[in-house]
Amino acid sequence: MSDRTDEVQHKTEKERAGASTGSDAESEDAEVNSSLRRMSRRSFLWAGAALAAGYSGWRWLVTRGDAAGIPWPLRRTLEFNEKISRGLFSKGRLAATFPVSSAEEPRPNGDIGLGEDFDATGWQLSVEGLADGAQPLILTMADIKALPRVEMTTELKCIEGWSQVVHWTGARLADLMAKYPPATRSGNPPSMKEKPDELLPYVALATPDGEYYVGLEMESALHPQTLLCYDMNGRPLTTEHGAPLRLAIPVKYGIKHIKRIGTIRYSALRPPDYWAEQGYDWYAGH
Repeated sequence: MSDRTDEVQHKTEKERAGASTGSDAESEDAEVNSSLRRMSRRSFLWAGAALAAGYSGWRWLVTRGDAAGIPWPLRRTLEFNEKISRGLFSKGRLAATFPVSSAEEPRPNGDIGLGEDFDATGWQLSVEGLADGAQPLILTMADIKALPRVEMTTELKCIEGWSQVVHWTGARLADLMAKYPPATRSGNPPSMKEKPDELLPYVALATPDGEYYVGLEMESALHPQTLLCYDMNGRPLTTEHGAPLRLAIPVKYGIKHIKRIGTIRYSALRPPDYWAEQGYDWYAGH
């Protein structure tokens, strides 16, 4: 009888313990679920606040005044970045060069200003904004090839994100400017080597039909790797790559590598730039 009583009592204690454990587990589950609900509510509120702030910021941005194709806060940011880049720029800083064997044909990318009715045999280059108020010069390919011949193998970087190593042959824009110098800000005779800061501050380049145009600050125009190119990878330029003369400027993105140059103009004012008018960075350096 005593043994039976002890057994029943022991069983009852186990049941109580089990019930207690189950109750504790249920309590813990309830607390976890409550915490998760609180966290979910907080996350929802934070996400809602973030979306509201983002939308408000976007609305503020798109309702700002336009500046050269984009809202003025973005344009001011690009201009600030340009000031930093120009402050750090040096013509002694050369873009990386590569073995000629690594050169390949780049993507043509873009045919603005490359009208099909163009006659390469009648091509001429107009050079404007010359020193002493001289009238524009009309140069031929023979004049360009009479300048010192320069070859370089550099990387063409597209603003779209791709790049390609290319072997370029041509004449330095700086050598053309030395032979046909730009006017100065002061009106004094130009001195390319001793007083480059007195030169007009910008260079504008355009296709013969004026459909595509770029602007360069004088520092980049005088950079020793800025070439007026007539050969690419050991062969004359093709029509799709800008024959008979194009720009190769490895310190700038590809949007500045204007094809089929028809006009070079030295300028006191910052020239218009095709892609800057579409909202891109005018400076376009890297």
